Amino acid sequence: MTDPRNEEFQALVFKNRGALLSIPAAVLAAFGKPSATSVAVGLPLAIAGELIRCWAVGYSGVTTRGDVVEAPKLITAGPYAHVRNPLYVGNFITALGFSIAFTGKNSLAQKLALIGGSLGVMAGVYSTIIPHEEQFLRSQFGEEFDHYCERVPALIPQAEPATDQQGEWDANVIKDAESRTFATFGAMLGVLILKTLRA
Repeated sequence: MTDPRNEEFQALVFKNRGALLSIPAAVLAAFGKPSATSVAVGLPLAIAGELIRCWAVGYSGVTTRGDVVEAPKLITAGPYAHVRNPLYVGNFITALGFSIAFTGKNSLAQKLALIGGSLGVMAGVYSTIIPHEEQFLRSQFGEEFDHYCERVPALIPQAEPATDQQGEWDANVIKDAESRTFATFGAMLGVLILKTLRA
């Protein structure tokens, strides 16, 4: 039996996940010292992470932006056939990319603190909200979700997609679903460019 206090905490973290994840982004923007080389290495990773997000959002739709977990149907197609949490995989890759890009001229200790801190906060948030989401999905879809979990890993993508996929990609939902993410990405990119030019 689940602890109601733990469920409340998970729901609170889920509701405020965007604000929590903006903290390491702000720290990177404030204390990062990018170099041309770090930008050249990190920025393609950040873009790749956002492209993975867009691929996933095209299947999952605007429900990913809510303050509470919701899922009208269980999506198992596209990136969801490779990994159960492609949005978070994409976010992690983007965060890693920006962490590398922003810390080219930081000392080794600063670099490790900034990169480790950024990814550590993200890991803490996701380790809290993924069980919350999966509990909801299990209550909604029961054996169908359990069967999906047996075939598809949570965070490390499998090369071979699972069969028996359901869901269709719709590019039209990306603009609405990703508007805040695009704004955040653009702001980070703007700060990165300004800092690099001033260095």
